[in-house]
This record gives sequence, C-alpha cells and structure tokens, in this order.
Amino acid sequence: MNINRGNPVGHEVIVDSWPDFKAVLTRPQREAVSDNADFLSNIYAAFYRDLDVYRKLLLDTDAINWDQTFALCGSRLLFLREDIVVPEFSELSPHFSSFCSPRLDPGFTFSSLNSSHIDLLDETWHFGGSEHSRRYLANMVQCFPSTCILDSNGHPISWIIMESLGTLRHGYTLPSHRRRGYSSMVQRAQARRVHAAGFPVYGLVALDNTPQQKLLVSLGFQRLSELCHYCIHSPAYQ
Repeated sequence: MNINRGNPVGHEVIVDSWPDFKAVLTRPQREAVSDNADFLSNIYAAFYRDLDVYRKLLLDTDAINWDQTFALCGSRLLFLREDIVVPEFSELSPHFSSFCSPRLDPGFTFSSLNSSHIDLLDETWHFGGSEHSRRYLANMVQCFPSTCILDSNGHPISWIIMESLGTLRHGYTLPSHRRRGYSSMVQRAQARRVHAAGFPVYGLVALDNTPQQKLLVSLGFQRLSELCHYCIHSPAYQ
C-alpha cells in the first residue's frame, strides 16, 4: 500500500516468478539503504504459499542481503538461522461500525506529529536512545500519518503513528495524563484518518501487553487468528 502511494521509504517487491508467484518479499531498495547496521530501517516482509519456493527465494538468490542487520516480519515465517530473535505480536483489525467521533477537553486539540517531537518520541520509546531509533522515528513521522493530542501549551501528551508496513504503532501517553481516555482517542482518530486515506487499518501488539490488547478490542478491533513474527538477523552473530 505504501509503495503504491509514492513509496516514501524506498521499498520494492520481489517474487519467485511472475505472474504465478508462490513467494513474495518486500525489502528496502538497495540504493535506499544508508546503514547496513540499522535493522529498524532495513525491514523485510514475507508471504508465501509454498515453503520450498520461499526457502529457495531466501537462500538461493540475492533477495536478502545477509551481510546487513535487518528485521524480517510476517505471519508465517521460516526461521532459517539460529541467530534470529523472534518476538511475537497479536494482530488486530477494527470494525468501524463501533467507532464514534472522540471529544477532547477544552484547550486540548488533535494534531499531527512533526520533527520537533522526535526527541520526546525517542525518550519515551522502549527501543529509543540511539541514532538508529531517532532516524527511524523521524522517517516515520515525515512519511506516514500520525495523530497526537496537544495540551494547552501545544505539547504532545498522547500519540500514535503508522509505520512503513502500514501498522498502527508507537502509541504512548505521558504518565501524568493516563487514565483519562486519551490513548483511545488518538487511536480512534488515527484509525479513521488512515481508513479515510484508503489504507487497511490494523495494529500489532506484543503478546504480553494485555492492557493494549484489551484497549484495542474495546475500540472495536477484531483479534486475528494469526501472529506476526519479527525475526532480527545480525551478521555479527554468525
């Protein structure tokens, strides 16, 4: 979907054959890769109907650059190497008939994130604190829709973004503003915005993040039967 909308982060699609394909891989365009050690930007997504074809595409072609650090994600992945770390996420998709228009407290406004907010996003992200994380967050904010709530001073107090695979990610509310419904408000607003732009709306939530899973279900998201697997490869551990 993002490739068809200007391809802002420079991805491309690789298939085993055309037009009758059995394995699909999306990857960063080789000329778009600026740092072979940055797995946050070097992200691949895989889908296959035939396991042997998928294995051959990954191992017997140059579809994947095994000399770089990267993340490979998909609902059905073949774990080809022992050095891969595999966190799993529940996949949820919304039912829009249950969505209503949120209302904010006086003085608070809906807005979008911008480059001046990157420090805050990086400081509050579990995987933040590096040059890679700052660059990743800056690219996502610049290239994809985001929603935030600004307080009366114009500072973000709750937000969510869409990342390069089209998922709603990085939802966060400042601790001093929690338990006031702001997280549900930004997620509703972001889902409506993304849906109106023609994107499918779905989110990925870590299996141990029960509160966020319950929140999304309460907002009308439907839990899907499959899990999304993220496999992180680093040549340093070969």
